[in-house]
Amino acid sequence: MSLHLPTLERVVRELEAQQVLQKKKVLDLARRLKPNLTPEDIRNPHDFPELDDPDWHFEDGQLAAIESILVRLRALGNEAE
Repeated sequence: MSLHLPTLERVVRELEAQQVLQKKKVLDLARRLKPNLTPEDIRNPHDFPELDDPDWHFEDGQLAAIESILVRLRALGNEAE
């Protein structure tokens, strides 16, 4: 049995799809805590004390991790070119 590794491009596409879903999850949770928040609002959570919620912080941390990995993978892709 041979192992077929995905290309860097495919990994980036998969993570981008996961990023979209995670952004929606973070925004939906934020809006349960404080209705009418926008995606721009949650970029500055310190302005919204309502977002001091462990579940929201966890999901936002997951989003930050995905975004950090994407930045590094894109940099690796640029180095390879």
